[in-house]
Amino acid sequence: MTATTVLTARALLLDMDGTLVNSDASVERVWRRWADRNGLDGDEVMKVVHGRQGYASMALLLPDRPMEQNHADNARMLAEETADTDGVVPVPGAPEFLAALRGLPHALVTSADVALSTARMGAAGLALPDVRVTAESVGASKPDPEGFLKGAAELGTAPADCVAFEDSGAGITAARAAGMRVVGVGPRAALHGPDALVRDLTEVRVEAVADGTVRLHIG
Repeated sequence: MTATTVLTARALLLDMDGTLVNSDASVERVWRRWADRNGLDGDEVMKVVHGRQGYASMALLLPDRPMEQNHADNARMLAEETADTDGVVPVPGAPEFLAALRGLPHALVTSADVALSTARMGAAGLALPDVRVTAESVGASKPDPEGFLKGAAELGTAPADCVAFEDSGAGITAARAAGMRVVGVGPRAALHGPDALVRDLTEVRVEAVADGTVRLHIG
């Protein structure tokens, strides 16, 4: 970005994978094994899986397969991903970004479950926000807005007063459907027209304002 964008919010809602944590290596390993087991092209599978819960990705990739089989596969894959934290690292700037949010209204909104989000944030050396919306918290996966709406409700903030941070098309669609502005993080986000785009979190500065709002200097 050539100029600084300033967004003001009352709360921030943060995706995890690709936004706070770079888990691409683990995601690739687990999902390419799944693609091989199911006779699918790994490259095509990887175009679909980011941002969604596993069962929702499987439903898109294998539309004729019973959902109970997708849920069973999803449970096994969550366990695989939780055990595989090799190469999981923080997105540049994530430690400083989270430190700047201490005491300010923010929540994690992730398609990972409690075990996976705890494992990945721990592997990346990042503290979990006090408010977390995980896979167990919702009945519908991103791109459904349920997770973001729940996060805003738990923070007591109107969706229009929230800014979401996301890296994936499914996540950006979900945040937009919830009525939120979106800061896209990384190259995947660039394809989906976020309100502002950063390479990583080193390009975001957080300013706490006296009236209780959060001012984001982006760029």
